[in-house]
Amino acid sequence: MTLTAEQKAQVVTEYRRAPDDTGSPEVQVALMTARIQDLSSHFKTHIHDHHSRQGLLRLVNKRRKLLDYLKSRDIERYRTLIGKLGLRK
Repeated sequence: MTLTAEQKAQVVTEYRRAPDDTGSPEVQVALMTARIQDLSSHFKTHIHDHHSRQGLLRLVNKRRKLLDYLKSRDIERYRTLIGKLGLRK
């Protein structure tokens, strides 16, 4: 259910803003989105895993707060990020 080091490194290199960037909101949201997608597929086979579902809800809320922060600071970065991740329809 966790991301491997290779998957994490791939996500970081795709969404970073500078060569040594690992903590920008874009990278954090991209990593959270990858974990959310992984957990969502987990729940298709493990329907009664309520403890992990609670963690998923916390992760979704944390991602929402980071996206709100990014939207208030720089709307273009926000629009680019949600376009790349495909979060809004």
